[in-house]
Amino acid sequence: MTFWQVLAGVGVVLAVEGLLYAMAPETMRKAVAALAAQPEQRLRAGGVVAAIIGVGLAWLLTMR
Repeated sequence: MTFWQVLAGVGVVLAVEGLLYAMAPETMRKAVAALAAQPEQRLRAGGVVAAIIGVGLAWLLTMR
């Protein structure tokens, strides 16, 4: 996986997140508030799971 592929992936994530905020700002505000109310341990666990899924997906997509 090259630096440019990683950068393209970051760009896609930013685009999707930006669209979500543009299309449903109140829903996103509620989602952020719900996240802020979660205990630190739950946020860490969710972050680890998201990172594992993201790395696994990127790895699968770059295997050719």
